[in-house]
Amino acid sequence: MHLRKPGVPYTLTDGPPPRPSDGDRSLPTRWPFLSAEWGAIRGGPSRAVAYGALLLIGLILCCPAVSAQEAIPEFFPLRPFNVDIAIRQQTFAPDDREIGVQVGVTAFRYGQIEVRGTYQYFSIHTSEFRTDQHSLFLNPRWNNFIDILDFPKHKPLNRVIRHLLFGPLEDRAVPYLGFLAGGVLPGPGNNGPGHLIGGQLGVRFPVARGLSVDVGMQYTQYGVDFRGEAGQAQQWVFLTGVRF
Repeated sequence: MHLRKPGVPYTLTDGPPPRPSDGDRSLPTRWPFLSAEWGAIRGGPSRAVAYGALLLIGLILCCPAVSAQEAIPEFFPLRPFNVDIAIRQQTFAPDDREIGVQVGVTAFRYGQIEVRGTYQYFSIHTSEFRTDQHSLFLNPRWNNFIDILDFPKHKPLNRVIRHLLFGPLEDRAVPYLGFLAGGVLPGPGNNGPGHLIGGQLGVRFPVARGLSVDVGMQYTQYGVDFRGEAGQAQQWVFLTGVRF
């Protein structure tokens, strides 16, 4: 039997976590990850996202948590993967139908760093117009990023933060910081793909072997063609669901 040392957080390559109690087994339902009720927020912090991406890349390259002695590069481990579906039909104010599908797999993993590839489809049908968007983007993530604050020795800051944020689940939580970069069709002018950039902050809770609950907040900015007009769309989305 393999026993984990107290105070060591779970990682993606660990075996099954301890069996949760009966009160921990309820899982949230799928989420409307791109539905209009979350809204596209104009004037979002696009420059802050770019700076945040550069900061994330710099921290990843300098992060002592990913040492060559412990990490082994893995190409296309695929798991965790996800298939998320959101369907919304409304008959008044407004009368429309929205469909969202998102499929993602893990393309690369190295220690606490993973790169996910994601395809996203979003469709809105109303009596006045119809729009379909296809997005493909990479999602680099830094798992357990707060563990870089492993100081001072007598009372590490990362342990204090974990205890305040996650309470009794502090050793099972896998907080992550991510960046999104890719393209979307139709792009501005409908002449090619438009850019898509963004960032995310979330946490994953392993609940069983190969199964975890994922909760996060995501911001994206993308160039899109809508009803013959080119423009920039910005969106905040709250995500919650299950990962396999």
